[in-house]
Formats: sequence, structure tokens, C-alpha cells
Amino acid sequence: MNSSTPWLTAALVLNFVVAPSSAAAWERGRAVRFATLPDGAAAPEGLEVDAAGNVYVAAFGSASGRGELHVFSRHGRLLRHVTVADSSPSPLGLAFLPGTETLLLVDFGASRVLAVDPRDGASAVFMTLPALPHAGGAGLNDVTFDHAGNVYVSDSFQGVVWRTGPTGGVATAWVDDPLLRTSGVPPFGANGLRFNRAGSALFVANTGQDTVVRIPVVAGEAGVPAVFANGINGADGLIIDRHDNLWVAANQADEIVVVDPTGKAIAKLGDFDGLDRRGAPVGLLFPASLRFAGKDLLVTNLSLDLRLFNPAFSSVDSAWAADTHRHTVARIRARLRP
Repeated sequence: MNSSTPWLTAALVLNFVVAPSSAAAWERGRAVRFATLPDGAAAPEGLEVDAAGNVYVAAFGSASGRGELHVFSRHGRLLRHVTVADSSPSPLGLAFLPGTETLLLVDFGASRVLAVDPRDGASAVFMTLPALPHAGGAGLNDVTFDHAGNVYVSDSFQGVVWRTGPTGGVATAWVDDPLLRTSGVPPFGANGLRFNRAGSALFVANTGQDTVVRIPVVAGEAGVPAVFANGINGADGLIIDRHDNLWVAANQADEIVVVDPTGKAIAKLGDFDGLDRRGAPVGLLFPASLRFAGKDLLVTNLSLDLRLFNPAFSSVDSAWAADTHRHTVARIRARLRP
């Protein structure tokens, strides 16, 4: 070996570090502010977008003692504030009942689903639960529909997906499985849920386990659940695009993880960039629910301090969440690079 070899080795190493690669880092895009909730409003969790592009946000933990909705235009301008009659202050999932203008609201605090008029807040009970299959209370979270209009609701504490027909009523346990429960942090199991385009599988995020569970559907009934994806840190809200890619809010990583139909991560979008001078998140902070809106993806920043559940649940974002004073909905371009 001649004396030039160390220089050659150093040059090769440097070239390896700086040379472009087909396995480049994620192009995360930039999560910007779509809307700011009014002063004093509780943090946003549930999210829905209507056919006209209006955006409906459910505030979790309202001081008024009832559920509250904030309705924004497609450009992020606050149109109205709606108080939901006969509700608890802890709404979560939102979804329009297919073919109607009725907004289904998952009333987490009362363990039921309400049918709400999003214009004036009038409500009626849409779904109730039978006797619970496990000890402890229910934790109803998100809501979705199959091609026949049946309604499916995740139960984060029981590890159950409940089902009713299109007109509601007393739910039945469509699937009850340990893969939908958790002893992890945050203490929520089954969370966001959506069917693939063919309706042949239901995908359910398990927040505390950092997983997505796939439940095959056979003649309308649930098959054997299996873990589809691991390692999504705090898998929360989940939606599926027209290519059957799963877009999952990772609430403990402050990002959106996109997974293709084989379970391969193909994008990670957004990040947390601190708080502004008014104590509002810049980017994503504990992202919870997400919806497509035209070419954009909208995301609620729940900004949740997990120490409210248990001091031992402190996370890397807890101090930031505790310092958050204004709550926001973020927007990021829903574009995947080849």
C-alpha cells in the first residue's frame, strides 16, 4: 500500500457521504397553519370535511360542559361555533352519515354516538352499547362505514370494533381481539379505522402498541385480525387514499406516516417546529385526525399532555403541549414523491 492510500480512502468516504442516492431522506413537505381555533377553545381532535369543502372540528375537553364544533370555510375562515345539545364535553370522531347532511359524532365521554345537525347543534342518540365484554368503561373513538352503509366504531379501552346498521341502534361487537387492546402509552388501543377500497379489509390503528391491525372481511363478517404494520409511534387517525395507501397520524412522532398496501412506508410528512409567540404549534404537535381536502391534507393538532392521564406517561412532547395556549389545524400538501 503506498502513502496515498489514506487520502484515497478519505476521498471515497467523503464521496459516499455527499453523493446523491436513490434512497434519499423523506421529502416531508411543510405543515403550515390552516386555521386557528378561537381564544379559550379546547384542543381540536375530530375532523371532517363536507362536499363544499367546509371543515368541521370537534374540540376535546370543552369548559362549557358540552361538545363543541368549530366550522371553517375551505380557506380556514371561522364560519360558526356550534354547541352540541345533550352531549359530553369530550367528542372525538366525526363523519357524515353517507348520503345525508347528518354528522355522526362519537361522544367519548358518554360512550355513545350522536346524530348531529351541524348547523344548530341539535342532536339525537344514534348508537348505544350493550353490556360491555370486558371490565372497565368503553372508550369510543373513531367512526367509519362499509359499502352497505353499516357503521363501525372503534373502542380504545375495550379493544372492540362495534357495528350497527345504517340507521343506528344498539351496537354489536363485530370484532373483539387482543390486538386491538394495549397496556402501552398512550393508553388507547383501537383508534382510527378505515376500509380499503374493495371493502375486503378493515385497517385499525392501535395507538399504544404503535401498530396498524388488518382485519379481513369475509361475507361482511370479520376474519382473524393480524398486525399489518409496526413502528408507527402513537398510530392515531387513519385514512386511505384511492391507491389504498394508508395515511396514519403518528401522534408521538409529530408526523404523518404513509404506508402502501404491502405495509411498506413510502412517505413521512410534516414535523414539529416549536411554538410561536402566542403559544400555538408550528407544524404538527400530537396530530390526531386527518382528512383530505382537495390537494391538501388537514390535520388536527390535539397538543395533548399525556401527564393529564398519568404523571408516568410523560413524553418528549409533554412540556410543549403544556405550554400550548392556542390550538390549530394544520395543512400539508397531500403529495407523494415517486
